[in-house]
Amino acid sequence: MFASPMNALNLPRAARRTGIAGWCLALLFAAALGGCGLLPEVKDETAGWNAERLYKEAHDAMVDGNYTRSIKLFETLESRFPYGRLAQQAILESAYASYRSQEPVAAVAACDRFIRTYPNNPSVDYAYYLKGLVNFREDQGLLGYLYEVDLSEREPKGMRESYEAFKELVTKFPQSRYAQDSDSRMRYLTNSLALYEVKVGRYYYNRGAYVAAANRAQLAITNYPRTPANEDALDLLMRSYEQLGLTSLRDDAERVMRATFPGSRYFAGASSRAWWKFW
Repeated sequence: MFASPMNALNLPRAARRTGIAGWCLALLFAAALGGCGLLPEVKDETAGWNAERLYKEAHDAMVDGNYTRSIKLFETLESRFPYGRLAQQAILESAYASYRSQEPVAAVAACDRFIRTYPNNPSVDYAYYLKGLVNFREDQGLLGYLYEVDLSEREPKGMRESYEAFKELVTKFPQSRYAQDSDSRMRYLTNSLALYEVKVGRYYYNRGAYVAAANRAQLAITNYPRTPANEDALDLLMRSYEQLGLTSLRDDAERVMRATFPGSRYFAGASSRAWWKFW
């Protein structure tokens, strides 16, 4: 039996509140549906653009420094025309735009995707080069880690990744236009990595951890031979062995130092200088 309007008035107060709440929700839902039609339609400015227009607009935005718009348009081009020549170019230029907009993760991901998808593309050497540039910092070999509180916990991952990218380029494409610059950057990074080991070794040495200091010095010498940082590594090795009472090993390290760096500042009364002042 259906309740009459009069009976409805006699319903418990909680039931009346529930019914009112239901009507309110229904009205709000209806208003929301009606309001959707009142909102202005978002227009896609790229609708109807062909691949050439998308590429031109994206490239022009990149040249103008509008990297956000450039990346978005390159992504649109790649999604709509994934198999064309311009789509391949879009991946590379999107990687460059991400690099310039300081988005290294996106830049490396785009480079890796290009290398993986188009290993025989004539521009694949540039993908390796750009990948190396993303993690390359010119200051990291000198002061990049100098003021860190605990250097032993700050592994130079970016430097190693940069080095590996340049190394792949030089190995696979020795005739590339980017090979010479990559080789120069590799030498810089090699010395930077050796310097990092020395800095960490000095950190341990200054805290009395002489075995750890000697190990770091050995790493710098063994893994990165014939670099300027080897002079500092040998000095650290000599001092660590001295502190450990290993006079024979200390003398061996000194002989290597004198043979390799006969004019070393450490033998010229300059050992009192701050260890990081290399020149």
